[in-house]
Amino acid sequence: MTFTLKISERTEKGKKLQALRAEGKLPAVVYGPKHEAMTISLDAKEFDKIFKEAGESSVLVLTGAGEDIEVLVQDVTYSPVKSRVEHVDFYAIEKGKEVTVNVPLEFTGEAPATKLGGSLTKALHEVEITCKPAKLPHEIVVDVSSLNTFEDSILVKDLNVPDGVTVTNDPEETVAFVAEAKEEEEEPVSLDMDAIEVEKKGKEETEEETEK
Repeated sequence: MTFTLKISERTEKGKKLQALRAEGKLPAVVYGPKHEAMTISLDAKEFDKIFKEAGESSVLVLTGAGEDIEVLVQDVTYSPVKSRVEHVDFYAIEKGKEVTVNVPLEFTGEAPATKLGGSLTKALHEVEITCKPAKLPHEIVVDVSSLNTFEDSILVKDLNVPDGVTVTNDPEETVAFVAEAKEEEEEPVSLDMDAIEVEKKGKEETEEETEK
């Protein structure tokens, strides 16, 4: 799926950016190894809508400022007061070059081992992959229905990734497993013998004084 955003080159900087945001525009910058840094603006609502769907691991196409530019979202700055996006850095991709990005894992299915009293543990929530931009998946689906016992686990090497996509994490790294619920053991009561002797001696002295 192709995500497209219309942009305009901008000259506003510093305090003038507040007026730009008040008009519903979002200031941004585009840069890359083969792309000279360019200051731009785009529709804030349109970016919010597409970013929620595409995330940081999808290729976006910027149009409206000359030649179309394929980019990844490099960084998003939020307002600490209004919790809205204030600025975006786009990383321009070199055509024909592979990219390395983090892609989220989407867990699906039900692990049979959870019915034995265990709980599903997701050790990883994303993995690093390398591929051509056209091959970049939005997410990698992990089916946990193969976790039948507490000894079963899903490793990075078990992930089902599309052709042309390479996961750069350690192949033996654990992705998910079902942890067995452990019964809490009662801590043994430790008797302080010195305290008992002192208490015993105190009682004996009290009884002696009473008898007197």
